[in-house]
Parts: sequence; C-alpha cells; structure tokens
Amino acid sequence: MSSTKIHLNKAAFTISAPDIRRLPEDSGIEVAFAGRSNAGKSSALNTLTNQRGLARISKTPGRTQLINVFEVAQNRRLIDLPGYGFAKVPLEMKKKWQKALGEYLEKRKSLKGLVVLMDIRHPLKDLDMDLIQWAADSELPVLALLTKCDKLSQGKRSAEVLAVKKKLSSLNADIRVQAFSSLKYTGSEQADAIICEWLEQEAQDYELPEEDEFENVDESDEFID
Repeated sequence: MSSTKIHLNKAAFTISAPDIRRLPEDSGIEVAFAGRSNAGKSSALNTLTNQRGLARISKTPGRTQLINVFEVAQNRRLIDLPGYGFAKVPLEMKKKWQKALGEYLEKRKSLKGLVVLMDIRHPLKDLDMDLIQWAADSELPVLALLTKCDKLSQGKRSAEVLAVKKKLSSLNADIRVQAFSSLKYTGSEQADAIICEWLEQEAQDYELPEEDEFENVDESDEFID
C-alpha cells in the first residue's frame, strides 16, 4: 500500500486530450470513469470530489468529447472518458469518441481501476457489458455505480442492485456494485472509499491484452439508440 493518502476533493483539472498521445506521461495510477452519455458521469465526478464545477454538466447528454484528466495527488489521476451510446451527434463524431475510449482502455498502463456508471433504471446495456467483460478479462477491478437511484423506491433500488450483482457474479471478477445518487449523495462514501483504495496502491506495471474487443465494436450499429 502506498503512503500517499488520497482525498478526492483535492482533484484539479489538468488537461483535455483528444487521444492518449496528448495525455500526461503514462505513469502512476489512474482511475477512469466511463458510461453511457446519459448516465450522469459528470454529476458523479462532481459529487465524489465535492466540487460543483469540476466536470462540466450539460442538459444535453454526450458533451464529454475528450479525455479529461484531473490530478488528485502526485501521479494519481481521475480520468473522465468520452460517453458512449446515447448522444445524438453525427456518427463520425461518435466513431472518433469510440476510438479514443478504446485506445485508452487498451494501451494505458497506469489504468488501475474502472468506474462504470449506469442509470439504475436501465443497467447493463450491451456496451456496458462489453466494457465490464473487457475489464474482467483484463483483471481490472470495476466499480459499477448505479446512478440516479433517488428516482426509485428503496425496495426497487435494492432489487436492482441485487439483480446487477447476480448477473455480474458470473464473470468471477473483482466487481463491486453500488447504488448512487449525485442529488442525495447516496453511496458516495462507499464509492469514495473504493476509488481511494485503488489510488493509494503502489504503482506497478499492468499487462493489457493484445487485442481490445471493445475497440472492435461496429460503431455504425452500437452507437445508435
């Protein structure tokens, strides 16, 4: 375990990059946030860092078009990846986002944990499963955040969490599932603890698979709702 004590509220914007070649040096530890464009990714980042304006929030899903980097401590970063799935933007732009996301996942050695955000009312869509399956195959720990849980009753919320846990248990991977609400701060303490645990570990080389099936998705079909 690293001696570096992480506090997510120390996060500060560093750079927005169109691809991994413009990112900071591939060293240290990064935790990436990924999800469909309407999953509330920016809101979750702001809640977890206790900074209202850290990640830009738009009423139009899909505004995260670049890889956004936030430094939490020296050589410890949060990465906001381009959203996938929902955004109503030209297909060529979606392909560009897909390439940047897939390339990051495949090649970035400092990636040590993946937060996959899904609307609790519509979890585990095909691209969500592709991403989680990739992480499982790569032995990368996953935190599945089921966002917007304030929109469900307590009973329904618990049932959805259990259903997602049951489905993902078949992957036999390090996957934790947590109901989350940016509005009510539900699950924020638990998510904070998991993310800080990842960021506080000692940096080690991470071996990635030779091919990334997530990068080979047929964008012409998968990115249209």
